[in-house]
Amino acid sequence: MSALDIVKTWPVNTAAVAVVDAGGVRDRTGPDVALPWASVTKLLTAVTVLVAVDRGDVTLDEPAGPAGSTVRHLLAHTSGVAFDEDRQLAAPGRKRVYSNRGFELLADFVLTRTGGTFAELMTESVLRPLGMGATRLAGSPAAGAVGPVSDLALLAQELLEPTLAQDLMPEATRVQFPGVSGVLPGFGRQDPNDWGLGFELRDGKTPHWTGSRNSPGTFGHFGKTGTFLWVDPRAGLALACLTDRDFGEWAAEAWPALSDAVLDEHHPSAG
Repeated sequence: MSALDIVKTWPVNTAAVAVVDAGGVRDRTGPDVALPWASVTKLLTAVTVLVAVDRGDVTLDEPAGPAGSTVRHLLAHTSGVAFDEDRQLAAPGRKRVYSNRGFELLADFVLTRTGGTFAELMTESVLRPLGMGATRLAGSPAAGAVGPVSDLALLAQELLEPTLAQDLMPEATRVQFPGVSGVLPGFGRQDPNDWGLGFELRDGKTPHWTGSRNSPGTFGHFGKTGTFLWVDPRAGLALACLTDRDFGEWAAEAWPALSDAVLDEHHPSAG
């Protein structure tokens, strides 16, 4: 019996899940159909921006977004911009204000240097190099990607052993603006609410959408369409998930249980 058999008990019509290591997919369940990624899109956008930084198109600490904010602030959700509007809720660097609008401002800023559209930039910088041919950015750089779990697994494999913006990835998965508190959507206020450069960090957060066996170094993102991707460097594993049911109590219970079962099966010494 595979840990992924748990997925068959979920209250969803469609679920596709893949266990990934640096060599590729270890185990998978569900159809390989294109589904909305929601905020898991932010991982693609973050890597796209990091590639732009690596190429010298932009720098992490140059001004971008509201006054006093930088590219780094926008990636780390510390620009102070509200979730979905151009309203300033805090001074940059003071609070972790999760912001779709901040990622849209970030994408707009990068395009002032690169030209074109952000969908074109993402395709050229990330999707095509990783072979993610079935995924496209169909809307906001904060939440508009659509694609199958096989492509999400390719992103997971890349994050386990980076080939794009290699030198920046260690920094991108470290805490930016340590000690900053804020609300982790769906899981309440966290103090601190640690975040990297576009990557949500597990660290010591509780409650959390990953499992109790996930290491503190685990990073990733989840989305409101019932999607997630976590990468656990200590275990050398990633878990990619797409569903057709919006995030809710079912996911807050089901995802940690699945994560622990996967780690127990594929890396018994994890945790």
